[in-house]
Amino acid sequence: MAASSRASNASWDPILLISQIISMQTLHYLTLSILVPPLLTIFAEPDALVFEGGATNVGMIMDWREMAGRPTIRGMQGEHRWDAYYGAWSGGKQLGSGWEEGRWDGWTDPMRGWVIAFSWMIASFADIYYLCILIRRPRFILDFALTLAFSHLVLTTYYSASIPTSLFFWLVIFAWSATTVIIAEQLCVKREMAEGLIISPPRDEADDLEMGELLRRD
Repeated sequence: MAASSRASNASWDPILLISQIISMQTLHYLTLSILVPPLLTIFAEPDALVFEGGATNVGMIMDWREMAGRPTIRGMQGEHRWDAYYGAWSGGKQLGSGWEEGRWDGWTDPMRGWVIAFSWMIASFADIYYLCILIRRPRFILDFALTLAFSHLVLTTYYSASIPTSLFFWLVIFAWSATTVIIAEQLCVKREMAEGLIISPPRDEADDLEMGELLRRD
């Protein structure tokens, strides 16, 4: 009983657990911050991108409405147009104001959401590598991947001050989770099998070797 208690205490390390969660979350957002800005600069509509705060706006990663292709501009609606004198806001801060004549017609660039979603799927392969290096154990992969996804849901809800209601957003998160968990678990299982595999001679051959050693001794 004492041995099993010591083993369970050794396996439960809260400091290691918290550090792994923080490391995974940090590496995930670092990967997205490397992928999203250049891809948005290349493929997204420049004018619409500027009005949303630019390609380097943190909301492109943290605001679920950006992936859903929804506007994040705060203004007064009137005559089927939006008065944009308040400018573009994100995370409670004003990032810019106005287009020509200070008005915005409500149009959003659909490419922005697709680019961010594509970046998430590319980041899933980096996250697979991080899980295999930092977590290693196949039985922990699902827990850490879902923890990362849940943490992002909490952070994006707090950042945008609204719960994600976009079906497209949820599909991307589900696809990212499934891809990350399935591939990372398979890779970790294969590595454990390769590391734990002990190559030994067949039983008959081992018996012959033992008999040969005894005959030589005699």
